[in-house]
Amino acid sequence: MLPYKNYSEKRLQIKEGKLSLVENVKFFLSEIEKKKNLNAFNFVFSDDALIDAKRIEEKIKTGEHGKLAGLVIAVKDVLSIKDKPTTCSSKILKDFNSIYTATAVQRLIDEDAIIIGKTNCDEFAMGSSNENSAFGNVLNPTDITRVPGGSSGGSAAAVAAQLCDVSLGTDTGGSIRQPASFCGVYGLKPTYGRISRFGLTAFASSFDTIGPFATNVEDVALVLEILSGKDELDSTSTDKVVPKFSKNLTLDKKIRIGIAKEYFGKGISPEVKDSIDSIIEKLKENNIEIVKISLPHTEYTIATYYILTTAEASSNLARYDGARYGYRAAQDSNLPDMYKQSRSEGFGKEVKRRIMLGTYVLSAGYYDAYYRKAQKVRRLIKDDFDNAFKNVEVILTPTSPFTAFKIGEKTSDPIEMYLSDIFTTSANLAGIPGINIPTGKNSEGLPIGMQLLANQFNEMDLLKMSYFIENKIL
Repeated sequence: MLPYKNYSEKRLQIKEGKLSLVENVKFFLSEIEKKKNLNAFNFVFSDDALIDAKRIEEKIKTGEHGKLAGLVIAVKDVLSIKDKPTTCSSKILKDFNSIYTATAVQRLIDEDAIIIGKTNCDEFAMGSSNENSAFGNVLNPTDITRVPGGSSGGSAAAVAAQLCDVSLGTDTGGSIRQPASFCGVYGLKPTYGRISRFGLTAFASSFDTIGPFATNVEDVALVLEILSGKDELDSTSTDKVVPKFSKNLTLDKKIRIGIAKEYFGKGISPEVKDSIDSIIEKLKENNIEIVKISLPHTEYTIATYYILTTAEASSNLARYDGARYGYRAAQDSNLPDMYKQSRSEGFGKEVKRRIMLGTYVLSAGYYDAYYRKAQKVRRLIKDDFDNAFKNVEVILTPTSPFTAFKIGEKTSDPIEMYLSDIFTTSANLAGIPGINIPTGKNSEGLPIGMQLLANQFNEMDLLKMSYFIENKIL
């Protein structure tokens, strides 16, 4: 077990000589090796991490350290790190090394964080269970017969299994919040544009966001603070002032919480519902105002999400053709055959399914019927949230209708797998922030997660309410 509960405790212990950062990194490396069966990591940077630990430990002692000095972080293998592999857990990027570092990762490095390795994920971040990886399944640390969630399953499992302090994941339709729920950790998806996407391998460019996993709200807030802000290399990043998230977590104003009836209907596990109902009752006892709201277009979120994201994926993944970089099939007699063979052999089944779906909805004769209509529904979903946030500051929902399911349980039914994201995709369609809060366990000992959503760029209220729940309710 780690001798500290959050990063501020850790840094104090290192400064006072009670904790060796080098030994701390060795502990994590030992745990990664010991729990290799979880398959949480695609690559581990053992030598680099130990060299960084020694250097940063000295900086902490002299007081010349960055804001994340000694924080050990794992990074999802869709984010670039210069001269390190970036495979997106796909055969098509086997042996590919990045030539630059993603802005989000560079901001961590600049503040003296230690990058311990790259985590496993669903191929090109497409999946809800981490069963679509060329590196094999990630296992849930709570129960290795179950999935950790996806697509950032390796990042969630790494934090839950104490293989690092914090990890980075990406969230296109719930890929941070849902695995955080399944693994029993905190996971935050920021507002679209809050964190630069430069160096993130694109799945669906108008949906993709980067965010942290941690075991506590303080660490989530601190890492979010460092990651946020304008980046000239990403035109979609915002120049809005970044609040001091980590310095202002106390609930110092009235925050009304909305409960949407559409998120508590049929399909939700009774134990998940009971756990969240219990939290709602405790919030009322603590004088938090609970307001009933409606998000009427919720039933269309999954269809809208999968039409739009597959369309964007079809476009974004066209660049992987075997000609420029990554996997190339054995040379055929002509170029078109080489393209087809490379993509057929290099991409996994789920990625090929989504490319074909996306190509179909963008094709002549179907564009208006599917893609254009889905864009209009996306606007209606955003309007639902805009109207709701006129009356409440935060919306409370389940993160997932159920707890972690068995490995292989849903692989034969893609539609049932897609419905795993029914409570999370709406936040990406609307571009709003969301966080998973672990609320306890069910009768089988599996983690249950609860989601909080806030209006665009209102992560501060999200974090304050999460901190209140963590310290006063749970």
